[in-house]
Amino acid sequence: MRKISLGEQLRYRFDNSMSRGPSAMIGWLFLVSVLLIAVVTAFVVLTNQVPLGEDKKAIGVPALMWSNLLRALDSGALGNDSGSPLFLGTMFVMTLGGIFVVSILIGVVTSGIESRLEDLRKGRSFVVETGHTLILGWSPHVFTILSELVIANANQRRPCVVILADKDKVEMEDELRDRLGSTGRTRVVCRTGSPIDLTDLEIANPHAARSIIVLAPEEDNADSGVIKSILAITNNPNRRETPYHIVAEIRETRNLEAARLVGRDEASLVLVGDLISRIMVQTSRQSGLSVVYTDLLDFGGDEIYFSELPELAGKTFGEALFTFTDSALIGLRSPDGQIVLNPPMDTRISPGDKVIAISSDDDTVKSLPLAHPIEEAAIRETVAQAQAPERTLVLGWNGRAETIITELDQYVAAGSSLTVVTDESEATATLEALQSSLDHQSVVHLIGDTTDRRVLEALKPGGFDHIITLSSSDTLDVQQADGRTLVTLLHLRDMASRAGQDYSIVSEMLDVRNRELAQVTQADDFIVSDRLVSLMMAQLSENSELKAVFDDLFRAEGSEIYLKPASDYVVLGQPLNFYTVLEAARRRGEVAIGYRLKSESNDPKLAYGVHLNPRKPDTFTLSAQDRVIVLAES
Repeated sequence: MRKISLGEQLRYRFDNSMSRGPSAMIGWLFLVSVLLIAVVTAFVVLTNQVPLGEDKKAIGVPALMWSNLLRALDSGALGNDSGSPLFLGTMFVMTLGGIFVVSILIGVVTSGIESRLEDLRKGRSFVVETGHTLILGWSPHVFTILSELVIANANQRRPCVVILADKDKVEMEDELRDRLGSTGRTRVVCRTGSPIDLTDLEIANPHAARSIIVLAPEEDNADSGVIKSILAITNNPNRRETPYHIVAEIRETRNLEAARLVGRDEASLVLVGDLISRIMVQTSRQSGLSVVYTDLLDFGGDEIYFSELPELAGKTFGEALFTFTDSALIGLRSPDGQIVLNPPMDTRISPGDKVIAISSDDDTVKSLPLAHPIEEAAIRETVAQAQAPERTLVLGWNGRAETIITELDQYVAAGSSLTVVTDESEATATLEALQSSLDHQSVVHLIGDTTDRRVLEALKPGGFDHIITLSSSDTLDVQQADGRTLVTLLHLRDMASRAGQDYSIVSEMLDVRNRELAQVTQADDFIVSDRLVSLMMAQLSENSELKAVFDDLFRAEGSEIYLKPASDYVVLGQPLNFYTVLEAARRRGEVAIGYRLKSESNDPKLAYGVHLNPRKPDTFTLSAQDRVIVLAES
């Protein structure tokens, strides 16, 4: 074994001490300074070069050391020295040594400050916040979610949103500033770290968060990252005793069960593909429904709230409908957590029940026992009408097509038809397998390029009741897929304009920025994107109980929102209040929550004619083309 020399040992120990950072370097400089002062002081004393004081006597050793210290710190002190050449030379050496030490000290301090600033820039410091909303991950969803949370927190005291993502802190802050601008009263804190790393997760203080939103990363097998993040929270060794409030998005249906196992009762899971498919089906069939959903899902207008009102105990649901002037009652929540939308009108409200209502804010859900004049003469009797077969055109193909076709079959009448136009080879086998399982519609498969104007004109789209354009997201990247959808959409709009027809078009866009490029021209020209998912996640982060409400609204079973002809409910052409419309719907076992005026249907500033949750005493007039918005089973 090689013998280690003393010099190597000293160098090794010196290297170890220097690796401890600025504090060790400052310590070494202190020792060098003390040694330098001691050597110079000893030399001056031994050579009898001690300077004289004001009393003409030699100064003491402590005063000499203090004088040398001042010379080391201030090179200008050398100008006041006097004495023998040997003394002046010694002081000159002292000053040079001081300059050397002070220069290094300044460099060490500067380097330490820069290092600390760099650490702060990296966003690795602990978040000292409580009651904040924590967003884990980074995707285009973050901009919509954050903008909605800013609106929701407008009346809160010191609201805070913390974002933890595997992305540079400064880059995140710059992007948020460019896309959102001012966030008002809401403070946004960005931290850099992996949401699946327990050490990094602790930086964001998840155990003190009011709610946690987990975003899927923009990569293949994104669900695995979401599941790991949920697991890092629920199985954290430092987890809190009270349940977490987690909202997470899941991309693939096959991963939903695994996410439920790790999230248990603490996670509200949003199945992205299934949600978008259901919304596309429902909005494609009813003019103006897209505006209603957008209003309910964002925080800009009316939202769904839960409120316990003891004064309603003992009343039936049908009676309670008329006690709200500025809110629309839509359901009940029992003390055990069961949620029922549009329950039977004779259902009694029990103590402890919460009402579910559409209102502008949570503090506006108030029951007021005011007189509600109903114009009996304006109410029309219920007339059952058979549902007519429908023709639907689907342009394009992706993994959601199968779900859309299956879901559509639950809504349309028997004898309906569905035409699918795509050049994707896998569509043929899927459609053949689906045909035998469909009860109400037949499927026609045509092969063609949906961006080709000649193909679209040959289809005669004006003859279809509904048109759905799907993104080619399975075979193309986001921008290419959105580009094809945009070309198809532009052709359809131009064809409708030239023919003087109104097409009911629902399109699918992946990138929110492309959605902004393809601005809608009317309420029936609706563009579905992941923005709807972002809106729902923001809502669920504020109230997890909304998950059951949205699940009920977006599925074929139970009650959904419909826009039905106003002539089925009231006499047309005369002023009436909304209490009268509410009573007409109640007699059908439905809840009226608004109306839509055809005269305003092309004006985006007037919400395309949709009046959701109107003040019930206010009067208005309905025409033959107007609709009543109701919550009904069919």
